[in-house]
Amino acid sequence: MDLKSKHKVNPTFSMSSMTDIIFLLLIFFMLTSNFITPSGLPVNLPSSKKSTIVMQKVTVTITPDLQYYVNAQRTTIGGIEGLLRNELAGQDGVVVLHIDKEVPVEHLVRVAGIATSLNAKVTIATSREITP
Repeated sequence: MDLKSKHKVNPTFSMSSMTDIIFLLLIFFMLTSNFITPSGLPVNLPSSKKSTIVMQKVTVTITPDLQYYVNAQRTTIGGIEGLLRNELAGQDGVVVLHIDKEVPVEHLVRVAGIATSLNAKVTIATSREITP
């Protein structure tokens, strides 16, 4: 009496579908990682309880020694308006202010006033507050 099965199971495993999935995940993570653009200039941002990420097209940075940067390009307070006008190119945009927490508020207000006069929305960058 022959008890062997007529249907044999192939013990090999095909990795082609697994590599396709890994490749798609790799592409997904590479594309989504480019959407968050951190500020390249080191400033000590103030902290807040809730900190959200905004798509940054134009950033204005003020360092503790009162140096002004528009998208990492050094400028003076008088040159900010011209650079912002060129960066925004007549369209409504978002200007993210990266201002060190040691900088007096009058500088923040002056730069925010320039940005709002160009019909831009102003957002202040903060770091997330760590609660004990």
